[in-house]
Amino acid sequence: MILIIGGSDAGISAALRARELDSTVNLTVVVADSFPNYSICGLPFYLSGEVPDWRNLAHRTTEEITREGIQLLLDCTARTINPQQKNITVVDREMRSHNLNYDRLIIATGAVSTRPQITGLDLPGVFLLHSMADSFAVHQYLTTYEPQSVAIIGGGYIGLEMADALTHRGIAVTVIEHSQTVMKTVDPTLGQIIGEELQRHHITVVTGVAIETIEAKGTQLLVKGENYHTTVDMVLVAVGVKPNTELAKTAGVSCGIKDAIQVTRRMETSVPDIYAAGDCVETWHRILTQSTYLPLGTTAHKQGRIAGENAVGGNQEFAGTLGTQVVKVFDLAIAQTGLRDSEAQSAGIDAVTVELETWDHKVYYPHAHKLRIRVTGDRHTGRLLGAQIVGHYQGEVAKRIDIFATALFHGMKVDELNKLDLSYTPPFSSPWDPVQMSAQAWVKAQ
Repeated sequence: MILIIGGSDAGISAALRARELDSTVNLTVVVADSFPNYSICGLPFYLSGEVPDWRNLAHRTTEEITREGIQLLLDCTARTINPQQKNITVVDREMRSHNLNYDRLIIATGAVSTRPQITGLDLPGVFLLHSMADSFAVHQYLTTYEPQSVAIIGGGYIGLEMADALTHRGIAVTVIEHSQTVMKTVDPTLGQIIGEELQRHHITVVTGVAIETIEAKGTQLLVKGENYHTTVDMVLVAVGVKPNTELAKTAGVSCGIKDAIQVTRRMETSVPDIYAAGDCVETWHRILTQSTYLPLGTTAHKQGRIAGENAVGGNQEFAGTLGTQVVKVFDLAIAQTGLRDSEAQSAGIDAVTVELETWDHKVYYPHAHKLRIRVTGDRHTGRLLGAQIVGHYQGEVAKRIDIFATALFHGMKVDELNKLDLSYTPPFSSPWDPVQMSAQAWVKAQ
């Protein structure tokens, strides 16, 4: 009997892999809501109206999952774990309590939105966004009250995707970021470009401001920070997530970085027969060769698959994350993988970063777009450490960051990128792909 707590990326991936390897094992997934295996990454596109039906956000339908012989307990909240008795206590939608036994347990409780120290977060018209329930609440507010203006607190991935989404709905958007540039996961020179793209679409960008209070002002909301204030119809708070580990602690599971569950690379916790995966756990970093907290949907899928395999007797290890990610904001694609210069320096690596601006394909072919690529490498060994790209969303940005990610995975040197046999035709690239041009720029600068 394998019991899985959590029905998002890691939990469902674990169940599917366990079933793939063992057709006889009893598999039960406890899901706190009614939406197993939904794409949380797709919420901005539902709220923009680009995906009209929220049901289309399901990676798999409930019927498709149960057809695999996986039992789903929907709207059931796990309250406690008893590792000595090997059972958990759950409460169903009627608030009735049940005990469920297990032989192996997989915790995949994910993450929850960070609630910053801002007064007024519980006022009507103020929302956090991380779950399907959150998205329904925002959608209902948008359709019922038709706000004309919104302040988004947080200039990261979700904040900027929502700035795009709400602008798509014709709402005046203000993005407020504590750092000096938006998208602080990329270097400031690229963050500046992203800020300019937001402003080009008539978004007000406010940086270097920490919001302290939100107050009701008639039918509107007054958003205030030091030497700053604005009045809007709606506020969206998107300042990141934190691991959801309160349940795991009832089993005595050890937690570490940012209170995430400590796991081995086999996804084992400190308690026998309990595994954990996804946004609730620490993640092994492939370059740093140590644990970190870096919640990503792609990582959750991989970790869940490993937990599911090992729970039925496998012996797989998580290969490690590089933090590879890409996001579309209006006409820009922003991507990164590996370490930035500052992160490498913090890890004691003598790193150097070189930036190149070039065209995404041969400029004589119509609709060529500029790419800005930043390559980070080890000054002494020449080893590739990371890359960042900002460019037009039709400029193959995702493909190119994936080339860097593959090179990082295999520990390649920057100069070795020039040996790769990459495809070329004038509408798509150049004889030397921009990835290779940026590698040559890095080598030349040494």
